[in-house]
Amino acid sequence: MKAKESMEVISFRVPKRLKDQMKSVNANWGEEVRKLIENNVKRHRKRKALEDAMKLLKETPSAPAGTAARYIREDRDSR
Repeated sequence: MKAKESMEVISFRVPKRLKDQMKSVNANWGEEVRKLIENNVKRHRKRKALEDAMKLLKETPSAPAGTAARYIREDRDSR
């Protein structure tokens, strides 16, 4: 069972028209907003991790042509 997380309060403004529309919809807006924010944070973190990985790949020198084939041949020959 997951331990109960402490919660922080974040407030933001929406147009009155939108707030009125929200009242007419039967939804748990706090939960809806939490899920949306959580999904966006995950998406941003994945994008950042991918950008970091791509940066590392660009900084890594490439192996000379034929290196992979040579390693495979050495491994097969050692059996």
